[in-house]
Amino acid sequence: MTQEISVPPARTQSSIWPNLVAFFILYAFAALALLHFLRPDYTPRSHMISDYAVGHFGWLMQSVFVAMSLGYLSLALGLNRSGLRSLVARLAISLLVVVSIGLIVSAIFPTDLEESTVSTRTGNIHTVSFLINVGGSILVALLLPMAYWKHPGWRSFRLESVLWAVLILIAFAIQFRTLHRGAPYGITNRAFVLVLFSWMLVTASRLRTVLIRPTPAPAAA
Repeated sequence: MTQEISVPPARTQSSIWPNLVAFFILYAFAALALLHFLRPDYTPRSHMISDYAVGHFGWLMQSVFVAMSLGYLSLALGLNRSGLRSLVARLAISLLVVVSIGLIVSAIFPTDLEESTVSTRTGNIHTVSFLINVGGSILVALLLPMAYWKHPGWRSFRLESVLWAVLILIAFAIQFRTLHRGAPYGITNRAFVLVLFSWMLVTASRLRTVLIRPTPAPAAA
C-alpha cells in the first residue's frame, strides 16, 4: 500500500533543470540555423545536419552536438528530480543519459560526407552514434507516457506526450524512407530534429510546472 506525500522543492532549485534544457536546445537551434548561412555550399536537401561538422565552422556543429547532449542530460536529471520512480521511468531516464553520451561521441567523430568515396573509421563511429541517438530518443518518447501514468504531477500530460511520441515516429518514418541517393533526406533530417527539439522544449515546460508546484509523490506506507 502507498500513501501520497507532498514534498515541495525550493523554487530556484526546481526551475534550474527545465531552464537548462531550454537554454541548451535553443542554443543548438540557433547555432544550427546560423550554419545554414555560414555554409551555403551544403544544400539542405542533400546534406544532413551532421555534415556541418566537416570543414569550415565544424566546431560550431560540434557545439550543437554538445549542447544537445547537455540538454538531454538536464532533462534526465530534471525528470528524476520530479519524482518519477517506476521501472519504466528509470529506463527512460537511463536512455536519456545514453543518448547524451552518444551525442558527445557524435561531436568527437564527424561523419563521412555523402560524396566521399572512402568509408572511414571516424565516419562509421558517427553512424553508430547516430543510430543510438535516434533509437534512444524514440524509445524515450514512447516510454515516458507510461511513466507519467501514476505520477500526479505528470498524469495530465499523458495524452499530449502520446501525441508527441506519434509525431516523432512519423517524422522518423519519413526520414527513414528518404535515406537514399536523390531523395530530400537533408530536409527530412532537419524536420526530425526540429520535432525532437520541440518535444524537449514542451517536456521541459511541463517539467518546470511539476517541479515548482507541490505535488504528491508516491512513498511506501
